[in-house]
Amino acid sequence: MPPAAGRPGPAGGADRARSRGKADGAPAPSPAVPRVGFVSLGCPKALVDSERILTQLRAEGYTISPDYAGSDMVIVNTCGFIDAAVEESLDAIGEALAENGKVIVTGCLGAKGSVVRDNFPNLLAVTGPHATDEVMQAVHEHLPRPHDPFSDLVPPQGIRLTPRHYAYVKISEGCNHRCTFCIIPSMRGDLVSRPVGDVLQEAENLVRAGVKELLVISQDTSAYGVDVKYRTGFWGGRPVRTRMTELVQAMSSLGAWVRLHYVYPYPHVDEVIPLMAEGKVLPYLDVPFQHASPRILKLMKRPASAENNLARIRAWREACPELTIRSTFIAGFPGETEAEFEQLLEFLEEAQLDRVGCFAYSPVEGAAANALPDPVPDEVREERQARFMEVQARISAARLARKVGTTVRVLVDSAEGTRAIGRSAADAPEIDGRVHVSRVRGAKPGDFIDVKVTRSDEHDLHGSRVGD
Repeated sequence: MPPAAGRPGPAGGADRARSRGKADGAPAPSPAVPRVGFVSLGCPKALVDSERILTQLRAEGYTISPDYAGSDMVIVNTCGFIDAAVEESLDAIGEALAENGKVIVTGCLGAKGSVVRDNFPNLLAVTGPHATDEVMQAVHEHLPRPHDPFSDLVPPQGIRLTPRHYAYVKISEGCNHRCTFCIIPSMRGDLVSRPVGDVLQEAENLVRAGVKELLVISQDTSAYGVDVKYRTGFWGGRPVRTRMTELVQAMSSLGAWVRLHYVYPYPHVDEVIPLMAEGKVLPYLDVPFQHASPRILKLMKRPASAENNLARIRAWREACPELTIRSTFIAGFPGETEAEFEQLLEFLEEAQLDRVGCFAYSPVEGAAANALPDPVPDEVREERQARFMEVQARISAARLARKVGTTVRVLVDSAEGTRAIGRSAADAPEIDGRVHVSRVRGAKPGDFIDVKVTRSDEHDLHGSRVGD
């Protein structure tokens, strides 16, 4: 039976009757143009999914083939609503494999556990429903799309403003928190997570284009997927949950450095620490603690408490001794007393954070905190910020001094003559320290080199390349 676009059956089940899949007005197939057969089963919602996939195929230059023999591959959009529909879908998959051999399965049956893979282990890919992007990824992997002079003007990794060897990957937009000092939700709305397949495909494109470091960013990285109840997506035909742990674990398979930013200290963050200890993800967490006083944190409407944060930091470092923790704080928040500021300094001494930024509170227009009583005078805010940074400078210098005599892996950012400047796993670009390397030959941006640390200061490390 030839592949074609089907019509919906009753009660969401598949109907065997089908019509030809060749789109009206479609040009006759050209031997040079890849051809895709299509079998569509199921309800009207599945039919719409089929239409979207077929539209995307045609937009990218593929021809829709009316039969198995003339197809370079076949896509089967399945139904899994009732037992009869499952059997019909399995029959259709088996028929496509027997007649053609190169088959991608999508649709509801693809989301029902491993039933499809268990029956047909030789499929090119399996996705769930409403998965146009995942289906197209699988098509591209096994049947390269025709040359398109319009879309080919833009490289797969897009246009980037960062150096070629590192890139930021935004995984969500907006934020569900209502921190009183922040107006981001009013500008960007509530959290909206990007489909996990889209994120991973972007990361894969970047690595293929030469990116050596992927910096994961959002307003709240830890909350990734909460808005979609951590639903399962697909990447390269494989299921991946829309959740931070599973996302970065999949991203780590690409072979690039993976660095996490804006990670709220929720309990499930503990799950990524073993990945860091195993070398799959950089041992680096950017966690915006903001303060240590319970009363100030409550006024800020921040999650967690100072005591919980200290306990979590100790547990993280026990599990991954190489972990670098960066954070940001606010000094002079409305109502902050001298005693509460001292409490913040005590937290800093106890936590021994590696990298820290501190901002004097700024009354941003529209922030709810502006209406709080007892605002701290400008000069006091600035003085507290300076005192905070003095304490942190001493802590940072002491922690960096521990690295003297060790060898660190460095990603080179710039090189001139026999000198280079780069970053270790502990250093995010532009916000953290750098590693200054002397007596280095032939290094260029994007290279990884091993550096013997010979000295340190408050922010940076200095050393020479091992072997030079």
